[in-house]
Amino acid sequence: MSTHFKIAILGAGSVGSTLGELWARKGHTVVFGVPDPAGQKMKETLGRIKGATAANNAQAATGADVVAVCVPWPAAEQAIRSAGNLKGKVVIDCTNPLANDLSGLLVGVTTSAAEMVAGWAPGAKVVKAFNTIGAADYGNARFGPEVADGFYCGDDAAAKATVKSLIEDTALHPVDVGPLKNARLLEPMAMLWIDLAVNQHQGINHGFKLLRR
Repeated sequence: MSTHFKIAILGAGSVGSTLGELWARKGHTVVFGVPDPAGQKMKETLGRIKGATAANNAQAATGADVVAVCVPWPAAEQAIRSAGNLKGKVVIDCTNPLANDLSGLLVGVTTSAAEMVAGWAPGAKVVKAFNTIGAADYGNARFGPEVADGFYCGDDAAAKATVKSLIEDTALHPVDVGPLKNARLLEPMAMLWIDLAVNQHQGINHGFKLLRR
């Protein structure tokens, strides 16, 4: 039987709300960390996610096994710092450091958003995941006979095992691509997905697959 986790999701936009809905269906306890937990938008989100609740970031993160960072990149540092002490927790960085006009990444080559997240959350077990395919494809990742890969990387084996199971819960095929510094490679991969979807007008119905023989 799979392990059930208490998951704090910082942010309730398309990425956060979709992950929350899928994880709640799998029996995980989901708490959204948002600036306005009693707001109308949050009420509508909670109305479709059975059992989920909302609180501020610090309240959501308290007691959580896993904290998923799902806010837009400009809000990431404040969201993490406002969540309090995350030492020892599994922190999933789902962000991409995108320019506002989607023309490229604001961070890259010599560091990554994930490594910056690790710096803002000292002692946390940071894993990069859920950033190389659109939220609309979570839970809907089959393309003909193939299932899109959910790439992840991090420096803690136990944390990566936890994230692997959460990737499986979203119907993606988990692929471990190594240490956290390899987020420097995953984030440009995400930029390619976004460029194809938006700038090349190909829409959301595509994903990446690592082929082996």
